[in-house]
Amino acid sequence: MKVTAAGAVAQGPLGLARRPRLSDQETERRMLHTATSLINGSGLTVSLDHISFEEVIQQAGVSRSAAYRRWPYKDLFYSDLLKELARAARPAAVSGFEAAAVSIRAIALAHSDWLETADGRRDLVLELIRRGALNDFETMLGSTEWRTYLALHASFLSVVDEKLRSALQAALASSERGFISRIASAWQQLAGLLGYRLRPEVQGSFEMIATLASATVRGLVIMALATPEIASQRVQARPFGAAQTAEWSQAGLTAASIAFAFLEPDTTIEWNEERLAGVRRTLGSLRRVRA
Repeated sequence: MKVTAAGAVAQGPLGLARRPRLSDQETERRMLHTATSLINGSGLTVSLDHISFEEVIQQAGVSRSAAYRRWPYKDLFYSDLLKELARAARPAAVSGFEAAAVSIRAIALAHSDWLETADGRRDLVLELIRRGALNDFETMLGSTEWRTYLALHASFLSVVDEKLRSALQAALASSERGFISRIASAWQQLAGLLGYRLRPEVQGSFEMIATLASATVRGLVIMALATPEIASQRVQARPFGAAQTAEWSQAGLTAASIAFAFLEPDTTIEWNEERLAGVRRTLGSLRRVRA
């Protein structure tokens, strides 16, 4: 049997189309990508038993011989799949966070006149946190990707194979550092724009703010899975001297508490017309802002 030119489909002796032979690297890429997509569609359970190796082969468009050549035993595939999931660079439903960026930018521009006074800037910070934290909570709660990510964090220590467990821990740690770094960068950018700085007496950092805020939201998400009323509970409040009473979620209140425990107005900044114009221009050009 002859192999046709690159990109063509080879024909068997009966004229039936055959898949072109894939490299081991391409087989691995397709199989892991397909299995990850299946898990992201349903969420990770306490095991991977609901992910059929044969179904992954079929949906990935690879041959059984290529799949079994790469993974002679199914357990080897599942080990690589766990590591692939743990290496996720963005453990989140990105579309929800991207929508929040547009919303937060719109809020900031709609209330840009609040920038002119210290009380107004405080109210703008509170409003951005109130809405941003609720979006983050709802995004995580409704995302099977996030449930998978949280399940990996909660269960990797139960992996029997010590080498695999160490690999999962390293991959999760790397993913977590990248995620926290992005959140910290967003907090730092917003704080600087709106005239806030770290409280020197607390000896904290924006990474610490991001870590605590993220941990709190994740904890609420886990609790809400078993106690759904947490997701809908709201209180009418004026936290931290807000000018007006508004509807606050638990995620919003905890995020605001963390923020104002670490941040204070930067009294060295002069809010003249030049600075106000610059801040408004920057807010208008923001692509990604995450509370």
